[in-house]
Amino acid sequence: MQDEAGSRGEDRTADEAHGSQFDIRPRENPPIFNVPTGILTALAVICGVYVLQEFVLSADINQWIAVEFAFSPIRYIYPLSEQSLAWLWTPVSYSVLHGSFEHLAFNSLWLAAFGTPVCRRIGEMRFFLFWLVSSVAAAALHAVVNWGEPSLMVGASGVISALMGAACRFAFGDRQRSFGRLIGREPPLLSVAQALADRTVRVFIIVWFLGNVAIALGLPMLGGDSASIAWDAHIGGFLLGFFSFSLFDPHRRGHTPV
Repeated sequence: MQDEAGSRGEDRTADEAHGSQFDIRPRENPPIFNVPTGILTALAVICGVYVLQEFVLSADINQWIAVEFAFSPIRYIYPLSEQSLAWLWTPVSYSVLHGSFEHLAFNSLWLAAFGTPVCRRIGEMRFFLFWLVSSVAAAALHAVVNWGEPSLMVGASGVISALMGAACRFAFGDRQRSFGRLIGREPPLLSVAQALADRTVRVFIIVWFLGNVAIALGLPMLGGDSASIAWDAHIGGFLLGFFSFSLFDPHRRGHTPV
């Protein structure tokens, strides 16, 4: 009896061990929203700032915030020593301000969509560094195109455009790259030439640039006022993300386990 029971137990144990090798069912319930902490933090910041401005702060304080934290090209035609340090932080601080709920909602959607793969690939610390650098790049091109203009620019669109440019270097591609992500490995970073040679990437870039050219020409986009959209900041951010993403990418040397 003992031998028989022992044999059945051993067989059952062997079957369980053999079956576990091929058990691909998730051991835990997956989260409903599979968004990295870095993206959730960024969304919390931009949404929290908007809620404060819209429902808590007075009109006078909001006016002060717009002057001191939105980006304006006119600051840089005057001696920096004769003004506050707003010229120093506004190339970044403008990216967490938004002018309307529609503006915030649109940017939040695209931030979650394109920021998620980038943040997963490079990690939270590199993601926030990427945010800082890309916001400055977007503001820099906006300043060059609108030199001396007294306009105020707000919004994370330049950063999101940089995330789109970065995604073109690894997130799009052929079946081999898709299979690599499926088995839990980051796809290799494409060179600029390789990315441009990929049809999916090329079509995405062409459509993206045509959309911004339409905005620059004053054509209405989705019923909005194209004159109020900083298309030049979009381009500045996209170029930074596309051409400089390798500086932030720890997986640039090839296939690396996630």
